[in-house]
This record gives sequence, C-alpha cells and structure tokens, in this order.
Amino acid sequence: MLKIEGIAAFVAVAEAGSVSEAARRLRLSKSVVSERLAEVERTLGAALLHRTTRKLTLTEDGSAFLERATRIVREVSEAAADMAERRGTLAGPLRIAAPVTFGRLHLGPALYPFLAAHPEIELTLDLDDRRVDAAADGYDAVIRHGPIADTRLIAWKLAGSRRLLCASPDYIARNGAPASLAKLEEHSGIFYTNRGSADWRFEGPDGPVVIRARMALRVNNGDMIADAAAAGLGIALLPTFIAGPEIRAGRLAEIDVGCRPEAEFIYMATSESRHVSAKLRAIVQQLKQAFGDPPYWEV
Repeated sequence: MLKIEGIAAFVAVAEAGSVSEAARRLRLSKSVVSERLAEVERTLGAALLHRTTRKLTLTEDGSAFLERATRIVREVSEAAADMAERRGTLAGPLRIAAPVTFGRLHLGPALYPFLAAHPEIELTLDLDDRRVDAAADGYDAVIRHGPIADTRLIAWKLAGSRRLLCASPDYIARNGAPASLAKLEEHSGIFYTNRGSADWRFEGPDGPVVIRARMALRVNNGDMIADAAAAGLGIALLPTFIAGPEIRAGRLAEIDVGCRPEAEFIYMATSESRHVSAKLRAIVQQLKQAFGDPPYWEV
C-alpha cells in the first residue's frame, strides 16, 4: 500500500527538481527522501523519474501520477489542518505569493506577530513581482496591488492604495511640472512592466483617461521605479506606500495634474476552486487590522 510520506516525497522531488532540494524543503535527510521515493516506485511497479547525473525529469508514468499525487498531499494536509482548527488551533502549511517591495516594507511586519502567536502555521512566503496565477502555480493565496479583475478569484480587500505622480525636484526644475493630463504626455515616464503597457489611467470627468508619456524606463520593481525617479529620469506613478517616505525625505515631489489616478487596492486572492481555510481567513483579518482604514502609510 502506498504511504502518504512516500507520495509527499515524490511530489517534493518533482516540484524541486532534485532529491537534495526536496530533502531541504521537507527537512529530511537526502537518504530518507530517496528511500521513500524508491518505495513508491516499487509499490506502483513503475519508474516515476529519469535519473541522470545532472537532473531528474518525470517519466510518462510520473507525469500521469503527479497531478493526483499533488492533490492527495494537499488534501491530507488540509484535512489535518481542519482537524487542528476544530480544536481551536491554527496549524498546517500555507503558501502565499506577494510583491517584493510591499512584502518587505509592510507585509512582513504585519505577519510576524501573527506567526509568533500561531507557531503551528508553516508559512511559505514567495516575494516576486511577476503576476503569479493563484490556481496554476499552487499557491493558497496571492497578495496583489492593483485593480481586482480576475473573476476566477475569491478576493478580500486588505487596504486601499492611493497613487501619486511624482518626480525629483531636479527633474521638475529642468522640465517644469505638468499642470494637466495633456501636458503630462509631453514628459518622460518611468513605467512598471508588470502592468503590461506603458500608460497611466486617470479618472476623468467623462470616464477613464489613458495617458502615454514618453518612455524613459520600464522596470518590474517599485523600489527601482522610485530610485529612477529620484535620479531625475522622469515622472513615476507610485503608490503612497512607496512614494510617501521619498516625498517626506525630499527626494521626490508630488505633481498635481487636476485628476486622480484610477483607484487600486492591496488585496488577497485565492482560486474559487480552493477550500478557504480558517488560517487563511485569520491572516486576512490580521492584515486588515494591521494596515488600518485608511492604511497607516497614508498618514
């Protein structure tokens, strides 16, 4: 009979691409993981992995088994966590993805007290500025900054996110500050690549207005956008959780063009097909409380 420990070892090796990395993630010795993997293959009577000196790859049987094995491991983990929650304990693994800058500045400090209060939660937090897919990439939830558009997601608003046009005092001294949306198009812009296009959207009197400034730089990280703007490369549209400290320090100055950028949010989302655990709901409430309404970074 297949043992859940062996199935979990196979899933970990398939996801990690090596026995060594799987052993590190499972906090087991390499020999134990290899043993469990070999036992699964003996029980199934099939080789699940091609082994070479450089890497491991799935066999045809391994690919066929992986989808169900992943689901089995996840459901057993969720069942164990549900039993713990019935006893009033938040426990078990949780995998969340979040943007790098927001994670470093605000998410981490909001989560640390919660994790200290619930030591049986095993949180894996992946900080990455790419737009990950909550369902396809195997995350329990993702934290995002922007509009809520994906209808396949269950989403919770954690905080509002006000954005500002800003540039360095040096750039404004050299080029002037645009006083209207029409003038804004004549300036150099620093854009966030993960938005998918080099434009800014504003709330005009007759509906959304799209502005395309001259491109000075495109980059996929908010910290670098702020740094580039402070270096005088152009105008940036930044959330206040990034721009606020830079404006207070005098490295950036706010620009008023008479229209607000479109509203955005910090939100947590999960696939509508996933079971929403008590620990995930508890983290949502913790983050809402920690960020405040309006969020503390607006002060």
